[in-house]
Amino acid sequence: MIFVELNEAELIQRELTIRDLRVSKEVLQTKRAAARWLALTLGIINPGESRLSAVAVLDSMVYFQFIKKQDPTVKEMTDYINQYWEPINEKTLRYHLLRMKRMGYIDNEQSKFYFRPPSTGDRFDPHIWSNVMFDFFYKEISKKIGDVINDLKAKENMM
Repeated sequence: MIFVELNEAELIQRELTIRDLRVSKEVLQTKRAAARWLALTLGIINPGESRLSAVAVLDSMVYFQFIKKQDPTVKEMTDYINQYWEPINEKTLRYHLLRMKRMGYIDNEQSKFYFRPPSTGDRFDPHIWSNVMFDFFYKEISKKIGDVINDLKAKENMM
């Protein structure tokens, strides 16, 4: 029997962490609590993580995309975060934007950032955005899982 060793790190196209968190009354009490809940749910931060910079960046994206209905620049996000959270330097802001881009949540064009728009529907509607975003990710992964299981079944029949 031949066993081929794989370099798993090279196979990873995207990692998705989506947590099904309860929405308690405490979550909805403050803007910070709601933003932290969203960051935990989307896998942008981990449980127990105390750094707020990633939460602040996500909150600024939500503010501009779904409230102001505009695509912000780094300066606009910096100004927002400095006003409503705590001072953030540009390097930290860009780090979190790049992480969210690698996660597949946001994109940028002409120095402006935005949540990846849905293929159909209002891109400023949070329900449409989240439904289309996660439906796409999971359908893509689900198909691959089904294909590999079918391949395993075929190999089992050959034994």
